[in-house]
Order: sequence, then C-alpha cells, then structure tokens
Amino acid sequence: MSTPVDDPLSRERSHLAASRSALRAMREDVEALDIRDVTANWVNAAVLAHQIEERVKALADLSDTPLFFGRLDYLHTPGAEQAEGADGERFYIGRRHVHDADGDPMVIDWRAPVSQPFYRASKKDPLDIALRRRFGYTGGDLTAYEDEHLSDPAEAARTSTLLQQEIERPRVGPMRDIVATIQPEQDEIVRSGLSGTVCVQGGPGTGKTAVGLHRVAYLLYAHRERLARTGTLVIGPNRSFLHYIEQVLPALGELTVQQATVEDLVAHVEIKGADDATAAVVKGDARMARVLRRALYAHVTLPTEPVMVVRGSRRWRVAAYELEGIVRELLDRDIRYGAARDALPQRIAHAVLVQMERSGEAPDDRVQDAVARNSAVKAAVKAIWPAVDPAKLVLRLLSDADFLAEHAEEILDEDEQKAILWAKPARSVKSAKWATADAVLIDEATDLIQRTHSLGHVVLDEAQDLSPMQYRAVGRRCTTGSATVLGDLAQGTTPWATRGWQEALTHLGKQDALVEELTAGFRVPTDVITYASRLLPHIAPGLTPVVSIRENPGHFEVRAVSGTADVVGACREPLRHEGSTGLIAADARVPELARALAEAGIPHLGPGEETTRETRLTLVPASLAKGLEYDYVVLDEPQAVVDGEPDERTGLRRLYVALTRAVSGLIVTHAAGLPPQLASTTLR
Repeated sequence: MSTPVDDPLSRERSHLAASRSALRAMREDVEALDIRDVTANWVNAAVLAHQIEERVKALADLSDTPLFFGRLDYLHTPGAEQAEGADGERFYIGRRHVHDADGDPMVIDWRAPVSQPFYRASKKDPLDIALRRRFGYTGGDLTAYEDEHLSDPAEAARTSTLLQQEIERPRVGPMRDIVATIQPEQDEIVRSGLSGTVCVQGGPGTGKTAVGLHRVAYLLYAHRERLARTGTLVIGPNRSFLHYIEQVLPALGELTVQQATVEDLVAHVEIKGADDATAAVVKGDARMARVLRRALYAHVTLPTEPVMVVRGSRRWRVAAYELEGIVRELLDRDIRYGAARDALPQRIAHAVLVQMERSGEAPDDRVQDAVARNSAVKAAVKAIWPAVDPAKLVLRLLSDADFLAEHAEEILDEDEQKAILWAKPARSVKSAKWATADAVLIDEATDLIQRTHSLGHVVLDEAQDLSPMQYRAVGRRCTTGSATVLGDLAQGTTPWATRGWQEALTHLGKQDALVEELTAGFRVPTDVITYASRLLPHIAPGLTPVVSIRENPGHFEVRAVSGTADVVGACREPLRHEGSTGLIAADARVPELARALAEAGIPHLGPGEETTRETRLTLVPASLAKGLEYDYVVLDEPQAVVDGEPDERTGLRRLYVALTRAVSGLIVTHAAGLPPQLASTTLR
C-alpha cells in the first residue's frame, strides 16, 4: 500500500531529502572551485585553499544529525508589505543555512532573526506565528512531528512531547548542541549583543554551558567579519571538560573557535610543583598584582648623571634634570613597562635633536633613530630602565624574603609573606618547581611589561572556581572584547572559590556585565535535584534552588552496601539500559573501584574518553566530575567525597557537583554513614 501524496509526514520527509541533496550540491560547488588563476602567489593560494577546506568541513552532512528540527508558518511574510488575504511564508529551522540551485532557502539557520519566534513564540505572544512544528527523529530519519497552533485561541497551551523526549534523550558520547530545545530565557541570553558581557549563574542542569556555546555560535553568525579578525576563545576548567564539549560548535558549522584552560593561557613555565591551600589563596589574591607592580617598577632608577652623545666632532649633553623629567613623564603616563622602556631612547634622542635644531642643523627621523641607538644612550637606558624578565621577577619575589617584604609592605602581612616564600629558593627559572598559581603571577608580570593580545569574545565556563588573579589573566584576553561568564556559586570547590559574581566581574574588568540567573532545570530529574538541593543551605544559602521541568522524575535510590562488590553490582543495573553510566567516587577510592570493575569483567573509561555502544561506563574521580553528565550515575560513599577536601564546605560543594551529574537516574551507595546535611528536608 503506497503512502498518500498529501500525507504530512511524507511531505516533510521529501523536504528533508531535498534539503540533504541541496546541501550536497553546495558542498560540491565549493569543492569544484578552481583557484589557480585567482591567487597572486603561493601564500595567497595556501590561505584560500585552507578557507575552502574549512568551508567544505562546515557543509558536512552528519547522517545522525537532523538538518532541520522545526518549522514556522508565519501569518504574514516577515519584513514585507502583505497583500490582503495573502498567506505568510513557511520556514524550516535547522543548524545551518541550506539553499537550492536558485538560491532560495531550504533550511534557515537557527540564528537568523526569522528563526527567533521558534524559541520565543507562545500562546500569549505568538509573534505572528500561525503554526510551530517540531520534528522527531530516530537517528537521521524523520519519524514524527508535533504541531502548535499558536494563533488559534481554541487550542490550549500544552507541553511539547517531542521537546521533552529530546531533553530526556540518552547521552552517549560527547556533549551535543541544544538548538532544538533552547528555551525563551536561554534564547534571550544567546542572542544578547557582542558589545556587552553577560554573566550566567545557573544551577546543575540549567543549560548554562550550552547557552554559552550557542552564544558564541550566534555571535559568529551576527558578527562574523569582526570576530574573524579578533578571534574567539572558550575557556574550560580542564582537558576532560573541553573534550566533552568540543563537538558542539563544529556540529553547528563553527570550526574556528579555540579552546583552552586557564593553565594553557599562562603556560610561561613548566609546572613541576604544587602549593598548599594557604599559599595558593595568597598567590591568587588580587593584592599580588600590586606587589608585582611595585617590584617591577622598583627597577627604574631616576638619573643623577647627564648623557653625552658624540656625533662627529660635536658633543650633545642631556642634563640629569632633563633626563629625570623624561623618566617621570613616562612613569606618569602609566604605560606598560616595556613600552616605556622602548620609548625612553627615542625621548632622549628627541632632546638631542632639539639642541641640534637650535644650533642651526636640520636633523631628520634617521638622525633621531641613529642617536637613539648611540652607545651612550643605550647605556643610560640600561641603567635607568633595565629590561626585566617576568619569570625572574616572580622567582626573586618567592625566593628573597627581603625583596618580598620591601614590595609587599602594607599589602601582605608577615604570615602571608611567609606562606608564599619558598623554603628552598630555586637557582634558576628552569630548575624552579613552579606551581599553577606561580604561572598566573608570571602572566601578570608579563602583562605589566608588554600588553597581552585581546580577543573579540571569550567564554569562561565553571568560572566560580577561579582566583582573583586568574580572573585578571582571563580579563586581559578580552580587554577590548566581551565575555560570557558561566558558573554556579554552589559548585565552587577551590579554597579561593568566588564568593559573589560582582566581585569576580570586577577582577575580570567587566564590572558592568549583566548578571542573569537560570533556575529551570532541563537535565537533572526532579527527585535527584531535590535531594541534592538539601545541601544548598550549607554551601550557598543565597541561591535559588533549581526547579526541574522534567516530567519524568527519574530513578533515584539511596542504597546501603557492604563493600565494593555491591557498588559494582549497582553499576550493572543502569548498564542494562540505553545510555551512559558514570561511577563517581572520592579520588582516593578510584584505584580500588577500578580493580573491582576489572575483576568483574566490566570495561570502563576515564573522564574525557569517549563512550561507545560497547563501553558505556566511566569511572570518574569526584575532582573531575564538574561539567560532565551521564544518563545514570552511581555515586560511591558521599562522606568520602566530603572528607577528600580540605574543609567541610568545599567537600559538601564537591558532593553537590557529584550528585547532580545524572540525567535519568542516580544510585547513591554507602557503607559508611551519610553526611548529616543530606538528612535535611527543608531549604532556607
């Protein structure tokens, strides 16, 4: 029996097939481009060839990723004068633009203005939309659709079944985009302008990471030429997290966004050591920037001797008081140390040229440059404004108690100075056992000497864990650009964790940023987030608990066990279902659990390794769980997670993170007692 021609599902499948064919033709057109006669040299040819290669990649048709996920039927044609009685246009909304051979759109990019009502239209405010259609897919095959007649007052508003299914779809592999499920409050942040910085406070499962990544994709769409010049960067907390999110932007056709950790940004020296919590807190304090500045500019010495420049038979003398005036003027201008040092010989040379002109000579720029390179001028500059190596400056501060005391006076007290001084001073920059916080100090000193390159837009995820000095390191990468700051104060698990967003934004240099709060939970099931939220009064009493909008409450169980064999048994249960499973445990218990899994014949991965259909269990140290998500989570020994941190509040925050990694179900296993804070049933 043949399918009727007017069957709506059949027509939509036909449009999908035609759209895929059109995308293939677009890609073939790019591949067929002949650039042999349009480039001036091999450099231009190489650049153009690379651009073509990137364009071909951007036009890839991923077989299991739908080209479009929705349709909008407008009442009137957007942006056009509508004749009486005429119908509006129909647009298919997808991950990228697709057009036919005549240039007519087959699929509209989700970022286009005409697509916006797909996310924002409602029964209350239909935004000129007659029909919003959502599509359901199995793999890459279109299998269902669901309609909302927004302008029909007789049709009651209802929750989209396909939307719920997409939100709750099992997770296997890396993070995926959410273009089909962006909610109105998320869309407002995604489409905010390039000129402003946005800070998003969002609890577990509110989609803050996805919002940040989709904002980058939107900004690249709306301001592509500008951001192509200035660059974009996504900063994550660790390599595992970056690996987890790395496919989101390429799936949206964006291949040029760089990814890095803060450690990558400040990699001036090799990290060989580690600080205790006290030293790390002091080194991460913003006051260290003042100490570094003092120590750096202490190298500048006001001149007491004149400079004598000999040119041929003439001698030109620049008096000490005149040199002092030049130096003071450069100091007052507050320009970078290195830039001022570069300017000093030119200023001295200019003073000589003034004398030459007064004597009747007519020197030009070449003479000034020659005077600036004169040995006497060079010697004076070296004595007055010596070159400083940033790593050597930090090395001396951390090694020389007197030098540190001199420049930290009235900034750091004696105990703080003792905390950061090395017990055994290093002989050189290469032999020093640098810690992560030291590299940040070197980056600050480097910027004091020479300005850091600024990007057009930076996304900073899991920002709550950064120290003030780390915020400064990120901020100087976007001094002339904007930022998207993402985080959750309740998930701050470092001793220097952010206490409030306004303070953090000030350190970032973006104190005028707009702070938004996401409280609707799309990922974590109701029963799981309700249980985890018992910790909020103890870790972040001012925050609004996340409210899950999931219709499926999810599987949740707290289970007493007698040993690791029972934990392994708990892992077998979710592995019978589709999707990924994460076994999260205190770092110290990971080796024991790894042995137990191996003995039981259950293959497992480490964080950052991509799950497959055959291997869907990941063993995750609690310290690396942040930002990751799994369909099912088995959380081993909550009290051990708390005890693994230097203080109880940090431990409870680490536990909150671990409890909220589940998308479909959570089993909490414990042989020891549970933290008493989990017994609480009320939220303040």
